[in-house]
Amino acid sequence: MPQSLARILVHLIYSTKNRQRFISPGLLPKLAAFQAGIYKDLGSPAIEIGGTTDHVHSLFVLSKTTELCDVIEEVKKGSSRWMKTQGPEYQDFFWQSGYGAFSVSQSHEDKVRRYILNQEEHHRELSFQDEFRVILRKHKVEFDERYVWD
Repeated sequence: MPQSLARILVHLIYSTKNRQRFISPGLLPKLAAFQAGIYKDLGSPAIEIGGTTDHVHSLFVLSKTTELCDVIEEVKKGSSRWMKTQGPEYQDFFWQSGYGAFSVSQSHEDKVRRYILNQEEHHRELSFQDEFRVILRKHKVEFDERYVWD
């Protein structure tokens, strides 16, 4: 086969450092648009980006030529720098050092998109930590609570 073809969907989740509530509802669309530009520049177009005051979910198509860890590093690094330009109240903004990245089958793309769009509703009764634990268990990711949070 002379051509390499792939479409790998990734659901990425990470929080603000110590789950500080930095991301206001008015700022979230601007943050999502900025991050979408980074994903696009890396050849990993975003399908959906959303979240709440203390964390972000992204669904994107992983580039065939860029490693997952590099995409995540660039999105987090670039958007952290951008957040710090949004006003003096964001000077202490940081993302947590870790993340969760999960493969998504094509048949579940719409379900994950809806999940990302409904973050405010999910978090009326469920904290970020509880949500993340549920997702880790669903994807059969073993974890040690001592090293998940910062």
